[in-house]
Amino acid sequence: MGETYSYYPGCTSHSTAIEYIEASKAVIEALGIELKELPDWCCCGAASAHNLSSSLALGLSSFNVAEAQKVGTDLVIPCAGCYGNLAQADYEMRHNEAERQRLEKEFDFTYDKKIKMLSLVDLLAHEELRPAIRDLVKKPLKGLKVVCYYGCAIVRPGAVTKVDDTENPLRIDSLMTDLGAEVIDWSCKVDCCGGDLGLTDAEKTTELVNKIVDYAVAAEADCLVTSCALCQANVDIRQQRLPILYFSELMAEAFQVGDRQRWWKKHFNNPANLF
Repeated sequence: MGETYSYYPGCTSHSTAIEYIEASKAVIEALGIELKELPDWCCCGAASAHNLSSSLALGLSSFNVAEAQKVGTDLVIPCAGCYGNLAQADYEMRHNEAERQRLEKEFDFTYDKKIKMLSLVDLLAHEELRPAIRDLVKKPLKGLKVVCYYGCAIVRPGAVTKVDDTENPLRIDSLMTDLGAEVIDWSCKVDCCGGDLGLTDAEKTTELVNKIVDYAVAAEADCLVTSCALCQANVDIRQQRLPILYFSELMAEAFQVGDRQRWWKKHFNNPANLF
């Protein structure tokens, strides 16, 4: 491919989601795409900043948008939560003149609307990449039954994410089909898993997780596939019925790249027996 993108790693890339990042980098390298980490970036504010101050939350993400604009290439953001925050900041600066002027003054830059915020799904599920992805498959995932779980942050609000369908997104589904997996249609692909309530209302979070897993098991899925680090961790640790995998891990398995056995061991529900 040969394209180069800026890259915002986010805080979980070196901690709870390291297997997601390593798998994604292995896949991206195999596709000939180059990611260049922003030379200076800060936390996007995650789920907590906006509870303290909407101005703070918008400012943190806007700083990262400003840094990406300095580089001048579209920004790839693997973490679904980070993507949601940065995409929202970019949307505000595109459509809210008062906020744009405030943020330009705060960070001493002029917003030019030239770069795009891309989730990892936006990048890897792009229609132009599909032939290259199919060509790289060395081990088709034949017989593997998957349900694709998108969660909240990369699909809503639709005006910000520009997703194909906020109620029935299909981009991860298409990727899994290209890898040879059997994609099962189901009812919970955009339901909230309650990840942000994990510490404040564990009972409600477990109820939400159990509903998602109940539907996946009823659909006879072998595993649940996601792109959200918070969803993966939250659903993985609260049940013992189903492996919860990142979509890039399955891409790496199909491509036969990366240290996959080490990644499997980082899951609470080890998926090794699926392969």
